[in-house]
This record gives sequence, C-alpha cells and structure tokens, in this order.
Amino acid sequence: MTPSAPRVPAKAGTSLVPRWLPLRPGSDAAVRGGLTDAQWARLSPLLPPRKPAVGRPARDHRTVVDAILWVLRTGAPWRDLPADAGVPWATAVSRFYRWTASGVWKRVLAELQRDADGRGALDRKEVFVDASSVRAHQHAAGARGSTQEEEALGRSRGGFTTKFHVAAEGNGKPLALLLSAGQRHESKLLEPLMEEGGVRGAGSSRTGPGRVVGDKGYSHGRIRHYLARRGIASVIPLRSDQGHDPGFDQEAYRQRNRVERLIGRLK
Repeated sequence: MTPSAPRVPAKAGTSLVPRWLPLRPGSDAAVRGGLTDAQWARLSPLLPPRKPAVGRPARDHRTVVDAILWVLRTGAPWRDLPADAGVPWATAVSRFYRWTASGVWKRVLAELQRDADGRGALDRKEVFVDASSVRAHQHAAGARGSTQEEEALGRSRGGFTTKFHVAAEGNGKPLALLLSAGQRHESKLLEPLMEEGGVRGAGSSRTGPGRVVGDKGYSHGRIRHYLARRGIASVIPLRSDQGHDPGFDQEAYRQRNRVERLIGRLK
C-alpha cells in the first residue's frame, strides 16, 4: 500500500522544507527522523549493491532511504517529498517498491533479528499478538493486474480498510507483521503470524516462547489447541459466552500494552 494521509492545503508562503532541516549542530543524523551514522553503518551492508557507474549515476542509497523514511513517517504523498531531499520523489518511490517486490526489506528485518538474537536482545520467552485496521484511500484499489485480496484491501465496519497483524517479543520489538483485508478476523492469521515470526514450540531446537498473550479476539479452541500442541501456554481471556477462567494470569495479560504501543508507533 502507498503511504498516504489526507492532504491539507498549504498556506501561502509555507513549505515542507523545515521538516528536512538537521536535528541540531553536531548531530550525526542527516535529517530529522533520518538514519544516524551508526544506524547506516549497520544497514548499508544489507542493501543491494549500487549499480556500476555507467551512464547516469544512481542515487546514493542513504539519501533514498532517508527520503523513504520521511514519507513513511509523515504520511505525506510521495509527490510531496521536499525538493531539497536530495532525490526526486519518483526515484524514492521506485526504489521503495522495487525493494519491496524483491524482498529486500524482509531480508533486512530477518538479518537484524538474527543479530539481536545472537546478542540476547530479543525476549522470546513470551510473544504478544494483536491486530489493527488502517483506513485505505477511496481510490486505493484498482491497480492493473491485481485484485483487492492481493492488495490486502477489504470492507469492514470501518469502511475500506487493511488490517495488519503483529507479533512482538517480550520487550515489544516486532517479530512479524502480516497484512490482510480489513474484514479478516485476527484469529484467522494467528498460525501464519507465528510461523512468519519463527515462533516454534518450547521443545524445538530453537527456544520457543513459554506463552503467547492476546486479547479475546484470539479466544478460540483451535488457537488454544494449536499453541498447546507446541507446549506454549495461552494467556488469552475467555469471551463472555465462554464462561470464566479463575486461573487466568492477569499480571501477564497487563503486559499486552507492549504490542499496543508497538502498533501505535507503526500507525
């Protein structure tokens, strides 16, 4: 989906350029919200090599990535990328979608997760799951050669929406994210979400979570059985029509705010 936001007419004499000013003197970030030198040093080896210097030289990867991050952070249309961003909007959007289609972003996430796992920075003893809907633009569908299902678009009570499903580790960092049409229930995506995040049973060669924490939307026998088969406890409250669980772990359930805060940052 193209990051977008409602367009607000700019007042005469105003500009989006201030959004692109340096953070402060001595900062190692090129732009507000851009990558620091340390972050770029970690990310750059994971990106495709630049094209050979023949013909018109390709735009620098860092400049393009900073431009992409600006659009994703502000929700502005690609065409509103500031003129002094150092890269035309068409180059930024082209590279964003080309890398999406070739799986570059997924490989970057997987490599960073492997690195964090190796340093013990991910708490996989518990996994939090949740889902949230995002309102799609009224003209979002209709791309040539695709369907609404392929574009993760559908109609729910909120209108024309996409739903994103998130699995977070114990500290609230993302393990996996899947998209579906807005009307798809979160319980239908629990299993593929677990597989996408590399969540295996507690007895596997890779240490799996001791428990999965989710809200009442995941309170289905199929899900509890799926987790129990893998030796994973389910901290999921019963729905009102399912009775009362006197042994429910309220303290563990209160920690679910970590995935809610993650969703807030993503939205």
